Amino acid sequence: MVLDRQQTLKIASVNAEPEIGKQERRALRFNRIIIIVAFVMLFFPPFNIGRISAKISSNLTLLTSATSFGTVTSKIGAFMDPSGSRYAIERADVVWSMVGCAMVLVGVLACAAGACLSLGNRKMRRAALLLPAGGSVLGLAGMLVNFLAYNAILRFIGTTAHPDTARANVEPVFPLFAYIAMGIALVAVLLSSLWAIRQTYAREHAVIAEMPEKYKLFIMFLPVLLLSFLFAYLPIYGWRYAFYDTKAGAELTSDLFVGFKNFTTLIRDPGTRLKIFQVLRNTLVMSGLGIATSWLPIAFAILLAEVHSTKFQRGVQTLTTIPNFLSWVLVYAVALSIFSSDGLINNVTNQIAGSNVSNEDYLSNDNLTWIKMLLWGTWKGLGWSSIIYVAGIAGIDQQLYEAARVDGANRLHCIWHITVPGLIPTYMVMLLMSIAGILSNGMEQYLVFSNQYNGDHIQVLDLYVYNLGIGSSQLAVSTVVGILKSIVAVILLFGANSISKLVRGESII
Repeated sequence: MVLDRQQTLKIASVNAEPEIGKQERRALRFNRIIIIVAFVMLFFPPFNIGRISAKISSNLTLLTSATSFGTVTSKIGAFMDPSGSRYAIERADVVWSMVGCAMVLVGVLACAAGACLSLGNRKMRRAALLLPAGGSVLGLAGMLVNFLAYNAILRFIGTTAHPDTARANVEPVFPLFAYIAMGIALVAVLLSSLWAIRQTYAREHAVIAEMPEKYKLFIMFLPVLLLSFLFAYLPIYGWRYAFYDTKAGAELTSDLFVGFKNFTTLIRDPGTRLKIFQVLRNTLVMSGLGIATSWLPIAFAILLAEVHSTKFQRGVQTLTTIPNFLSWVLVYAVALSIFSSDGLINNVTNQIAGSNVSNEDYLSNDNLTWIKMLLWGTWKGLGWSSIIYVAGIAGIDQQLYEAARVDGANRLHCIWHITVPGLIPTYMVMLLMSIAGILSNGMEQYLVFSNQYNGDHIQVLDLYVYNLGIGSSQLAVSTVVGILKSIVAVILLFGANSISKLVRGESII
């Protein structure tokens, strides 16, 4: 077989690649450490180098400082008009500070791209050193812009009629971590630039830029990891509110620190304890009903797979999947038009039985609330939940069915002895995840269907946390409930996984 030039170059770039040098390894390792520090700086408020005034919220991150003018100026907006003597900050200073933060943000992204390229061959690693060098230069320039904006505020305060009052109004500060970040960026610029220049004069071993397949797959999966970090792990930083007596938007100070007082409140207060027991009852019942009916997507997928008409299969699968993409507000609007006192059912009943029949409001009453929520959830998610099982059926070896039919098996025998065992591993994984999330029913469905009549049976734990934190502004107590829910979920996950390992000999962790 004759290889073309492109394939030959790829093979040569892999086979002729020398071992990475010790100095180059150190440079790449240092760049990766810088990226970790930079991401921490982006998402954690204590490392926000854009907080040039003590009036800016201490809960503000660098990412928000670069993108939201209203959030940055929410507390210093009253001091941004220079027309009077008591004002001590100009709008342009804040804008320049945001520009500096945006430059740092772009520099971090450049460093992240360099970290991804550092997984390739020598030619790609050279770009991996150049990108962090350029990103560090841009980040360093952004920090200098931020420092100039801070100095502009100081100069403007000095020109006011009452400098002391103006300084007290704005309280200008320049974060200590900003100086540390400047030093790190400067070192990164020097090391990356020097090593990249040195590599320019080195012998060229790799003709084309190439990366091993495993690293390509890792980079493809990297956005999922970042989204998981942003929406699953980064919010854990908010757990600190559980140890403070504060409200939403308030600053966390040592005076508000109460330790485990909010945890003991859930046990000592009889009213709160009774309410939590009621909420846990609703949560466990709804989750138990969901687990008890978790076989429905499997049954639906099997029935769908047994239909020989491809057009009918696609039509049914499309119609049953569409409800999953409807918001619960729209679902409630549909329910309201059908089951309310003046909805479709009551109108049809009045036309058949006469106007003497009293209208029944099926949504407002508290009859069979759990069953009604289960039915609405099943209608909305059945088609979507069955997709994974439809894919599992497609992955079963068709030769098994042919061999079974040769041995005289009918359709039911094939389903019971081939299809169902082939779907059991997938079902067990989904079941373990359901058990781990037994305290997480979601909030949207129960929020839109709740009213003053069915509150005792519809309020699940997620809705209770929402009502505490947003409705009653009890942020600390709602955070405590969320922490305990997460701890229980982790315990249940490992417990269910241990049982699965004992019973089936397999685990997912």
